[in-house]
Amino acid sequence: MQSLLTRRTIRRYTDQPVEDTLLNRLLTEAARTQTMGNLQLYSVVVTRSDEQKARLAPAHFNQPMVTEAPVVLTICADFNRTTQWARCRQASPGYDNLLSFMNAAIDALLYTQTLCNLLDEEGLGYCYLGTTVYQPQTIIDVLQLPRLVMPVATLTVGWPHPDELKSPLTDRLSVDAFVHQETYHDYAPADIDRLYAYKEQLQENRHFVEINHKETLAQVFTDIRYTRRDNEALSTTLLDTLRQQGFLQ
Repeated sequence: MQSLLTRRTIRRYTDQPVEDTLLNRLLTEAARTQTMGNLQLYSVVVTRSDEQKARLAPAHFNQPMVTEAPVVLTICADFNRTTQWARCRQASPGYDNLLSFMNAAIDALLYTQTLCNLLDEEGLGYCYLGTTVYQPQTIIDVLQLPRLVMPVATLTVGWPHPDELKSPLTDRLSVDAFVHQETYHDYAPADIDRLYAYKEQLQENRHFVEINHKETLAQVFTDIRYTRRDNEALSTTLLDTLRQQGFLQ
């Protein structure tokens, strides 16, 4: 078990299996998290087979933990089940729209975070893959997701390799960087200097700037890691997929 204050992303795992009984218990307990209208607008696809993990890997830029982790969990925003329930009970569903996707996505992410906390309590390691929404069509095809189901998060899960537990903790902004009292207070240049000083002065971040041949850490993010070009292209892909899955007209 690890505290949130010492939580690490785990990308390497031992060969010890994650037993179905344990995983099912955690998946069940996570369902006590908050949910809109008590509808539980999410589904989880559990992937254990090497074949399926290999098929999912390209959607996550072939990051090795996808194929090496004992378990891959794909958490989906799901209004299909609720829609089917409504139709089977002489009700008229109206959930093929952007607001419904947002509600289901929030439900799915709340479930994901609660599950992460439970994994921590059990001593399991996991890696949250933000790549899930970059190439969602591949995931949809591999997992055979129907209309009104959209992947929004992926966790690779396993027992942590001992070396992973020795890795340094990543930095975080201080609470005054993101907590606003009563109203939102915008950031003056002096605030930015103060709030980002620690992050920018860390040796690993200074090295990050150097090896990427940039002048500032911010430039690494805007020019290399998360560029306008990539963001716009992936946004187009995301919108197209939401249309195909029935959440946009």
